[in-house]
Amino acid sequence: MRGKRVAVLGGAGFVGSHLCERLLDDGAAVVIAVDNLITGNEENLCTLNGRPGFSFVKADITEGIPVEGPLDYVFNMASPASPIDYAQLPLETLRVGSIGTENGLKLAEANQAVFLMASTSEVYGDPLVHPQREDYWGNVNPIGPRSVYDEAKRYSEAITAAYGRTKGVQVRIVRIFNTYGPRMRLNDGRVVPAFVGQALKGEDFTVFGDGSQTRSFCYVKDLVDGLVRLMLSDESSPVNIGNPREMTIRQFAEAVRAAAGGGGTIIEKPLPKDDPKQRQPDITRAKTLLGWEPKVPLEEGLRETIAWFREVAGPGTPA
Repeated sequence: MRGKRVAVLGGAGFVGSHLCERLLDDGAAVVIAVDNLITGNEENLCTLNGRPGFSFVKADITEGIPVEGPLDYVFNMASPASPIDYAQLPLETLRVGSIGTENGLKLAEANQAVFLMASTSEVYGDPLVHPQREDYWGNVNPIGPRSVYDEAKRYSEAITAAYGRTKGVQVRIVRIFNTYGPRMRLNDGRVVPAFVGQALKGEDFTVFGDGSQTRSFCYVKDLVDGLVRLMLSDESSPVNIGNPREMTIRQFAEAVRAAAGGGGTIIEKPLPKDDPKQRQPDITRAKTLLGWEPKVPLEEGLRETIAWFREVAGPGTPA
């Protein structure tokens, strides 16, 4: 990345802000974070303000991307990404996955830049194949409550691949599995901040269903390393990036309890419609093609995440 010029769409988000930081640390000459702040937070970029080469542009990428070239790389991280967010912003989620993605591709095409599309494990839906490999086509309800996110990402992959085939744009597609770390919003509805918030307040842990559904949790620094490696590779087909250590939601609640030193009992609530029963990435392609695999153990990552929430939000304080 040394000397390169990079645009990060969705750069004020949880993952996007960590990516901007990594790019600057790797010597990028210019890093432009673009975000409309609908779910991102400009405070995520506070440590970057004033760093040479960094700038922030407030803009909705569905309405155009006011970024001037030249550019070497375009990372598209822009989208609501939690169930609460895309339930409240269904049309915005669909538009950013479709119109926003194409605008990002046009930006890359105009600058002869490499374009990376941040897709998601949700393209696999409630999987019938376990663990999930990139050649699995998925089991997605196209009109269910989660469909606005699932199908937006599936479309974004399709149009990214089409630009690669028909317009010669160099494209990369990453399928991101559950990721956690500092700068998550405490109230975004995902299981990591939900359990951390409950632990810090001494509340009961809320699980949906009987808690036997599984997830695999990747620390954000590991994820960002995978994003950079994929961008710098020659791989145009989708690549899973995530931690293959699978655990039940109940087991994860106990891991949070141990790391936080608090939390009540586990209580059950009805399982949301179309909630995936299993999530575990097959990362063979990432290992083989990128030399990538996660390095941060869950226990260490949780300690850093909980320490951040304690410092920034404090017990009982909404984030």
